[in-house]
Amino acid sequence: MQQIDRRDFLKLAGLGGAVFVSGLAGCASTGGAAQEDFYFVQLSDPHWGFQGPVANPDAGGTLQKAVAAVNDLKIEPDFVMFTGDLTHTTDDPSERRRRLAGFRDIVSGLKNKSVRFIPGEHDAALDNGQAWKEFFGPSFYSFDHKGVHFVTIDNVSDPAARIGEQQLAWLKADLALQGEDARIVVFTHRPLFDLYPQWDWATRDGAQAIELLMPHRNVTVFYGHIHQENHHMTGHIAHHSAKSLIFPLPAPGSQPKRAPIPWDAAQPYRGLGFRSVDAEVRKADYEITEYPVGKA
Repeated sequence: MQQIDRRDFLKLAGLGGAVFVSGLAGCASTGGAAQEDFYFVQLSDPHWGFQGPVANPDAGGTLQKAVAAVNDLKIEPDFVMFTGDLTHTTDDPSERRRRLAGFRDIVSGLKNKSVRFIPGEHDAALDNGQAWKEFFGPSFYSFDHKGVHFVTIDNVSDPAARIGEQQLAWLKADLALQGEDARIVVFTHRPLFDLYPQWDWATRDGAQAIELLMPHRNVTVFYGHIHQENHHMTGHIAHHSAKSLIFPLPAPGSQPKRAPIPWDAAQPYRGLGFRSVDAEVRKADYEITEYPVGKA
């Protein structure tokens, strides 16, 4: 295949949207691990099963459009990650499973079959993640890819919005195997820091997870939940939220109540989208490209 540089890649892959660059300096080689650049795609909060013509009259079609958009990328990503709220909440356990099955069937249409998932509170909080695990397996885990250590954190299966002592102990043990200069990427649903607790935009014991991550110099966190872009630093750790695939939400504290921003027929799909993350592993840089779901 013809080699292309990073700028050419962005031109080829671009469907529009803003680019945010997070540079984490000071990386050293970690010895035998592969050091190849790569990119992955993050999608979040599709809320399959949501019904709401004011917020999204195309609620039954937006996820399919996102799958088609990812399939149309000129360069195939190394993997695809969904960061929670795959389905919209329901009190009916049978309906919850129907929605999880429906979501799974739609995303099976992705050409890239390396697809990973973590739950959101809409998927997992009412039954401690039982149904979600039946369809997608463990709710937290880690894996390595081309010189980067990826960690997923479940901060939603506990309805109190806690990670919990057992998972924190697992995280501590997992990170103990990584050097201080290891390149670490964390996926989670809720923000680990207190973005706006009044709107449930926080994790009650998230500070403990951040404390465990702090000794590592090259950490980046990607999350969902807040249905908009937000970029935040806790010390040297960068946190980036992803847009939703169902409806946008207002900026933290910008209005009295957290409520979906109404659909704008003049600019359909405005505020919705997914992102690619282009990892330049040798420098632990992550170049983020935001993509709209449809034409705005």
